[in-house]
Amino acid sequence: MKKQVIFGLLLASVLLCISGQDEEDYQESPTILVALLVRNKAHTLPMFLSYLEQQDYPKKRIAFWLRCDHSSDDSIDLLRQWLNQSGDLYHSVSYVFDPDEQSYANESSPYEWPASRFKHLIALKEEAFQYGRDIWADFVFFLDADVLLTSKDSLNVLTRLQLPIVAPMLISESLYSNFWCGMTDDYYYRRTDEYKEIYHARKIGSFPVPMVHTAVLVNMNHKAVRNLTFDRNKLVEMQKSRQQEPLYDGPADDIIVFAISANSSGIPLHICNDITFGYILQPLEPGDTLEQDLQQLVNLKGIMVNDLGAVPPLLDYYKHLERKPVKNKLSLDHIFMINLKRRPERRAKMEELFVELGIEAEYFEAVDGKELTTERLQEMGVRFLPGYEDPYHHRAMTMGEIGCFLSHYRIWVTMVRKELKEVLILEDDIRFEPYFRQNAVRVLNQARSVVEYDLIYFGRKRLKEESEPGVTNADNLVHAGYSYWTLGYVLSLQGALKLLAAKPLEKLIPVDEFLPLMFNRHPNKTWSEAFPKRNLVALSASPLLLYPIYYTGESGYVSDTEDSKQINVDTNEEGEARLKSDREQVFGQGVESTLDQQLKLGESLSKSHQEL
Repeated sequence: MKKQVIFGLLLASVLLCISGQDEEDYQESPTILVALLVRNKAHTLPMFLSYLEQQDYPKKRIAFWLRCDHSSDDSIDLLRQWLNQSGDLYHSVSYVFDPDEQSYANESSPYEWPASRFKHLIALKEEAFQYGRDIWADFVFFLDADVLLTSKDSLNVLTRLQLPIVAPMLISESLYSNFWCGMTDDYYYRRTDEYKEIYHARKIGSFPVPMVHTAVLVNMNHKAVRNLTFDRNKLVEMQKSRQQEPLYDGPADDIIVFAISANSSGIPLHICNDITFGYILQPLEPGDTLEQDLQQLVNLKGIMVNDLGAVPPLLDYYKHLERKPVKNKLSLDHIFMINLKRRPERRAKMEELFVELGIEAEYFEAVDGKELTTERLQEMGVRFLPGYEDPYHHRAMTMGEIGCFLSHYRIWVTMVRKELKEVLILEDDIRFEPYFRQNAVRVLNQARSVVEYDLIYFGRKRLKEESEPGVTNADNLVHAGYSYWTLGYVLSLQGALKLLAAKPLEKLIPVDEFLPLMFNRHPNKTWSEAFPKRNLVALSASPLLLYPIYYTGESGYVSDTEDSKQINVDTNEEGEARLKSDREQVFGQGVESTLDQQLKLGESLSKSHQEL
């Protein structure tokens, strides 16, 4: 009897322990029906299906309702390949492929939306909804093949929210996404401040919105979802039966009707940006071409590299379909990318970007300020501009800033030695704007046709609200004003000669202060006087073509110039640098005034750097 009591107590304690654990540990994941309509998506399907298959969600809890028709490309073949290779991994797949119908009546383009296409699409979505009810799916996920769900946690995050309707916020090459924050009384998109706050993740969470589309998860266990519809006639009938006024009189557009039916049924729609779910292509217009969608993919891959470090891989059986643009030099003689040897992760990311964007660039090892010493600077004959002080931090130059200048200086020397006429110089902490290659070539061609330029900023920080007149007969160029940053700029051979002729190592200041001095737009007139010949012809792309990955204060921001050791020097009237720790020690002189000597110094610097 005593043993029975002890056993009972032990069993009770075990049950208590079990009941105290997460309920999720003892429940299967909700069932999801993925409703997918495909038309002419052979160029996106390999990525779309690969990322969907890489979801960290039990595949036997996922069913597919798949339809493909009116396609004139290889969409059906790719879907059949996926079915043969991966279909058995899932709970079930209901599919219908119609290879015979390749276009709609009265359709002039695959990107046009005649009434017959809307009617067919709405009927299929209604069928998918009913199929989800028939198989007792917990969720129906309406998904377009323009969606690239790169986060493996997407389905887990969305289903755990247990919201009646929720969409994962998706990123595009612009501000376009799969939700609206405002809708006018006549059912058109309305701009709001909240949209940018959500899109740029200035606030994180799940937010009620009037419209979601393209990737929409519907909780089928919510009582009111039985009233949801994509059909305008069904919506109006429902409103009449409830005596709701006014009756819907808007367009027979599936996503608008769905949003209004949710609103009429008291069901909130939410957009979630808890994580970076993935990416979305913008819909094409009737006059557009497939090439524009392919370029969108290139742009999105560039964004993926910035966000994720690399483009997620395709399934093995789709890898032969990977497309990479052919690399080129943007019509320039050369492209250099400056990178510190101790920052291999930055180099790897930049090289991934070059592959995805089609840019032929050469790695150029930066001079590392951490490896510089005052003795080495003496050997190089480096002296500092008398009276220089950082305008914002009120400090002397840091070793990182010195290394940065010397890195750029070495490239200028290389240009002259190799007689490179036009060179793009890139740093390694940048992000390229969409359509970078096309816009870069356009800017360069405009510059060549209207002016003999020395320098063109592709990326910069404009520091003064001063007039920057446009370049005559050039749509995308302005005359540059006082600017910071050397993220990316094109330098001509003539420009390199002018910079070297100024003998900057004899009166060193940070490179992004030196350049504005040389084109005579620097506000510090005392510093300007140290460089009498300030005739650099400096332009800037407008709009800019590249930006920093991070800004000061943002998570992930690291500066190898600002966060390094200061040189800690004073300067006398002759510009001789004196160490604050030893005021009697004076840096050596010996830098000759000729351009030939400047070139020799650059070569010596290169050799010295290799020895570091």
